Amino acid sequence: MITRRTALAAALLAPLPTLAHDVETRAGDITVVNPWTRAAGANANGGAFLVMRNAGAQPDRLVSASAAVARRVELHTMIRDGDVMRMRPVEAIPLPAGQAVELRPGGLHVMLIGLNEPLAQGSQVPLVLRFERAGEVRVMLSIQAPGARMPAHQH
Repeated sequence: MITRRTALAAALLAPLPTLAHDVETRAGDITVVNPWTRAAGANANGGAFLVMRNAGAQPDRLVSASAAVARRVELHTMIRDGDVMRMRPVEAIPLPAGQAVELRPGGLHVMLIGLNEPLAQGSQVPLVLRFERAGEVRVMLSIQAPGARMPAHQH
């Protein structure tokens, strides 16, 4: 027999599984999953991280990005130079047909240069991604703790 307390608990907990699902945005054959960034102060730099999936039969490329929160936005990679990891801009990020590419700390990422305002943990900021074939995709970056290595809901 279901008690009143059990029914109330079930009703309160029912929405929780949706929090664990991926946050995704679609444009044509491209799906952008779990876009996030780290908390940072005004005038600092930040990185945007996400997964791009191409379900199409044709390759695509991320060619640029923009965000009102930053004075400049660039596509970057990290490369090892001897014992030092160095960040370098890239012209585009290829997205092969039928594959996914992860933008993550220490690898490919979108660099938010010269933040116009602080990025406060727990809030969101918009980012526009421009693909060669799929066009523009607007996503909301979930702002995680400073130094986060992945979105909090994936821990």
